[in-house]
Amino acid sequence: MKNLVSILLLCAVTLMMTACAEVEFGSAMYKKFNRPPENTSKGVLKVGKPYTVMGKTYYPAETYDYVETGIASWYGPGFHANKTASGERYDQNELTAAHRTLQMPSLVRVTNLDNGRSVVVRVNDRGPFARGRILDVSAKAAELLGMVRTGTARVKLELLADESRALANAARNGKSTKGVEVAFNQTGQLPGGYYVAPQGPVASDVQLSEADLVQTAQKDSVAGHYKGGTFYPNPVVQQSPVSATQIFVQAGAFGQMDNANRLAQKLGTIAKANVEPVQYAGKTLYKVRLGPLDSVRAADNVLSKVLANGQSDAIIVVQ
Repeated sequence: MKNLVSILLLCAVTLMMTACAEVEFGSAMYKKFNRPPENTSKGVLKVGKPYTVMGKTYYPAETYDYVETGIASWYGPGFHANKTASGERYDQNELTAAHRTLQMPSLVRVTNLDNGRSVVVRVNDRGPFARGRILDVSAKAAELLGMVRTGTARVKLELLADESRALANAARNGKSTKGVEVAFNQTGQLPGGYYVAPQGPVASDVQLSEADLVQTAQKDSVAGHYKGGTFYPNPVVQQSPVSATQIFVQAGAFGQMDNANRLAQKLGTIAKANVEPVQYAGKTLYKVRLGPLDSVRAADNVLSKVLANGQSDAIIVVQ
């Protein structure tokens, strides 16, 4: 009987030791796989080679002359802490953005054309790859722009040339650019050590839309405020009056009016189609556009039908 009791006690002690070991092992594994990823502080300038996503090829380029209007979206919790194309870890609480071709890093002012709110974001990732979108902003940027609930917004993008040159110069020399967008939104200036003398215009083959001519009045900064115990200083967000805009789907552009008219007639069953002559590089082009459309959702629907009709270069434009 004593031997039996001894054996049972030995087994109990063994089980307890094993359980403790498993708890310690499990805790260690939890810490290993749930530890916040380390953020590299070294700066790197990245442009990249042409790449293809979902059948469409994109051509990244270093440019300091870029303005575009279109539809922006945002990405958040599902991507938090993932590695970005620049090598940084995505932080949904920072003022960053993903662009398909701009150099990383670069600073871009994003103005929500639906409400006039604007912030400056730092491009550190590639995307968006959903057709009909020109920028993906972080969750924090989306909050400040007032587009979290809607998911999308009509926006105007303006690359800040001198500031982006300063960031490129710093990144080339291995200096981190993380957080400079916060300082810029607060003061309108880059922190010390990020200065590059202004330069003349740089040639760019970026095609601008007519909506780039949207006029805005003098900007008034929004007062600083507390949220969740954190103070967001003035001017994190700027507010400015904006003109009303319209959404179209551009199906193509042609050098011959007859070709444009034929496509417009073909696509007229999808939505109202128009042919608009525009001057570009000293020549007349004829753009085929469907619309105006009532909403981003309606534009997405028309775009999908136009793409299915074989117009692979169709885009959503805002003007």
